[in-house]
Amino acid sequence: MELYEKYRTLFKGYEINTPLRKAHFMCQIEHESNLKPVSENLNYSENALLSVFGKYFTKETAKEYARKPEQIANIVYANRMGNGDTESGEGWNFRGRGFIQLTGKDNYRYLSRDSGIDYLCEPDLLLNEADAMIAALWFWKRRKLNKYADLDDIKTITKRINGGYNGLEHRTKLLDKWKQKLKE
Repeated sequence: MELYEKYRTLFKGYEINTPLRKAHFMCQIEHESNLKPVSENLNYSENALLSVFGKYFTKETAKEYARKPEQIANIVYANRMGNGDTESGEGWNFRGRGFIQLTGKDNYRYLSRDSGIDYLCEPDLLLNEADAMIAALWFWKRRKLNKYADLDDIKTITKRINGGYNGLEHRTKLLDKWKQKLKE
């Protein structure tokens, strides 16, 4: 609740201004970051690589890349989201950061353009609380998530943030918690 109170004015500027919108936003950032600006870890074991990123790794390559976060990021995020190939290092440079785990060079570029803060050259700024909140609010607005919050549609919000339904059960529990906290 403390984090919400601290940035209440910013929420209004991004039209996160109803109890339902606030609850959806807070549940998603809590799931993604435990309400602390963090950097995506990517320190996966062989089995976890196959489970989470099986599309990018075989049994043999998973063994080779296990516990090598920078190399993992450069593989799974290569040639996507505005990132260059594996050798560019952009998968690692533009891995998930902040409250909502902003990922990909395109997101960093557009956030930089819209905020006037150069996150392309200084991606670790998203590990500062205020920058992490700005990025999360910007992403929320850019993805037009208020309209899904108004419909109480946690599945669509989760998919638009995560690309799938990872952690949907946990997000749903957090949503219930935040709905109770934010009753007005």
